[in-house]
Amino acid sequence: MKEKITTSLAPEPAGQYSQGVKVGNRIYVAGQTSLNVETGSIPDSLEEQTRQVFANIKHVLAVGGATLSDVVKVNVYLVNLDHFDEFNSVFKEFFTEEPFPVRTTVGSKLKGIEIEIDIIAEIECAVVSVL
Repeated sequence: MKEKITTSLAPEPAGQYSQGVKVGNRIYVAGQTSLNVETGSIPDSLEEQTRQVFANIKHVLAVGGATLSDVVKVNVYLVNLDHFDEFNSVFKEFFTEEPFPVRTTVGSKLKGIEIEIDIIAEIECAVVSVL
């Protein structure tokens, strides 16, 4: 069964889609942008924008009961692939332990934003012993 995930701490969807959907122990987070919903602004540098994107992702994950350590797949859309190194340096701040999530980074024409990221997270199930 699909469960809608929504939070006021991340940007509202710009179309007919959910911020996130939880199916069993898996969470799908829609493409998040660098909009800070508290200030209504977008940071200036790509590094700051990337940090804001991950803050938005963390808010959606939290509602579903997950954290960035549960992320298994990351799709990154960059307007300018020449900025890959700046993005990647920030990515390393958020994913510090192996196994790292799998990742795809592609160039994309995004309207009014420099970066968008969507993810898939898998929440680990606790092992229960029955005696």
